[in-house]
Amino acid sequence: MVVRTARWTAGPGRLELGRTLPVLLAEAVSERPNERAFNDRPSTVPGKPGGPGAAWTTLSNGEFKRKAEAMAAGLRSMGLERGDRVALFTHSDMSFVLADMACLIAGLVDVPIYLTHTPDAMRFILHESGCAAVLASDEALLARMLEATRDLEAVTLLALATGAPPELAGDGRPLVTDYAAIIARGEGELARRPDLIRTFAAGQQASDVATIIYTSGTTGSPKGVMLSHENLSSNAIASLTDLSTFLPGDRETVLSFLPLTHIFARTLMYANVWFGSSVYFGTTDSVREDLQEVRPTFMAAVPRVLEKSWERMEAVGTTLTGFKKIAYARALAFAGAYDVSLPEGWIAAMEHGALDKLVYSKWRAALGGRLKTIIVGGAALRGELVNRLGAAGIAVLQGYGLTETSPVICFNRPGRNRAGTVGEAIPGVEIGISDEDEILTRGPHVMLGYFARPDETAKVIDADGWFHTGDLGKLEDGYLSITGRLKNLFKLSTGKYVMPDPITERLEADPLIATAIVVGPGEKFCAALLFLDREVLADRYGPVTQSVLEQADLAGALREAVQRANAGMPDWSSVKRVAAVLKELTMADGSVTPKLSIRRDKVVADHAAVVRAMYAGGAAPAGVRFVDVG
Repeated sequence: MVVRTARWTAGPGRLELGRTLPVLLAEAVSERPNERAFNDRPSTVPGKPGGPGAAWTTLSNGEFKRKAEAMAAGLRSMGLERGDRVALFTHSDMSFVLADMACLIAGLVDVPIYLTHTPDAMRFILHESGCAAVLASDEALLARMLEATRDLEAVTLLALATGAPPELAGDGRPLVTDYAAIIARGEGELARRPDLIRTFAAGQQASDVATIIYTSGTTGSPKGVMLSHENLSSNAIASLTDLSTFLPGDRETVLSFLPLTHIFARTLMYANVWFGSSVYFGTTDSVREDLQEVRPTFMAAVPRVLEKSWERMEAVGTTLTGFKKIAYARALAFAGAYDVSLPEGWIAAMEHGALDKLVYSKWRAALGGRLKTIIVGGAALRGELVNRLGAAGIAVLQGYGLTETSPVICFNRPGRNRAGTVGEAIPGVEIGISDEDEILTRGPHVMLGYFARPDETAKVIDADGWFHTGDLGKLEDGYLSITGRLKNLFKLSTGKYVMPDPITERLEADPLIATAIVVGPGEKFCAALLFLDREVLADRYGPVTQSVLEQADLAGALREAVQRANAGMPDWSSVKRVAAVLKELTMADGSVTPKLSIRRDKVVADHAAVVRAMYAGGAAPAGVRFVDVG
């Protein structure tokens, strides 16, 4: 039962239905041509995307459209038919966006595969989706795909964006070629049949499946989310048109470094294509250098990127002396007390202006000097970071969504930014809260369903069209706040229910704690597994060995971190004891998904002996230290 609902309120946003994704590119080329629309750096290291030091290569959106159309014609001429699935195993750069748009123009359904997937996961996705072709960035990725596709008869074509295809003729393997050959072949086809692209477009509907994105699966096996052209095009246009500060054409310079295999970065890419923005493809490893070189006006990020940036800003203060140290400390304190949602009095405004000249302007310079807006998604963002960067004149706008919702459900807007919330609904989107406090949503953004799994689809989309997110939340004045995850709720032996997500977020705000998992179902009190950040641990305490756990300073630092997290929480939700763990959670042991989400249940199961000893008062095993909080 839906007990509370919210819809989009009046703003500049537009709900546009009935568009295929290639239409967004065609409209941009016609109405917002940009000579520097796509900017990429060729790789200088095999198996890795281009990074600092490499020269930028640039394509106008018109040239990009011509290349994508030629590649589409080439793919279809090589035996692929409308509706065939094509895997994309690429870096998050031009090798992805060109292949993606070519598939969309050709009426093919692309299936992005995380570069972090294991061979078994890759084979599962390729087999279940029935991919007929694989497009890869380079020789290193192609080699992994050649192994993963061994004995998969459905795969008849493999292609790489750069490098020389290996000679495999005559051994019964799929045809191996490269983007250049496919494009050249397509150009020949278009010369013979100038109306071919119009023929492709005439056979497409906005309701057609555009892509199948496999969720990384924190529980169970991955499921293929089917998203239509309209799901994605309506979500992209509604989201960015409702950001009043975002300007059309080449007036916006966008730094893109998040994985395009994830729906967050990908839908933003379609929005940037439609707006005609200048997009520069960076990497997560080169963000600091890219900010200085590109000087973006806009970027999307995940919370950890901002957390690391803030930690560096705080660290600067420890290196200063005299008046500079005093001014910096005051700037940190002012930012810590700042609230983006409240008007500023004239006295505070005067101090703010002085601090801006002395300190905040330097923070903006460290981010390139032109950055107006950072859109944040993918995980929970601490509200204080929104306020602190807001004090420096940088709008940090947190949003919320899922792969199944294309993904944007809501986000904060400039001038209507409430730290600690994920904002208001975008055009066309309806938000509901069930009587169990589960967040529901319906509208043109909701997926078509899970590929080949109608029963799983029926579990999450009810008869009234509401998609059940599995997240808990509350609505206040149209603003949505995330309060936890439905499946994470547990009950203590005292009968009290505990929602661990709020205290988990607080614990992970401490730089020393990489991952926190609150435990306690059936126990008298809450405890936590704390997986320490090995880099921070080494910086503070020396080599990361068993002996580092015995240092008194470490126990004191962890005790203080937990006490800060407990502050203001109900007593039964407070953590009384923790296990500090040296082990690093990785994808190799199955603890982390390709999207870098933690498989909580698996981690708890793998550390069941540690949890039992923590509650029994026993000795901690090697690589673990128990700390009582008091």
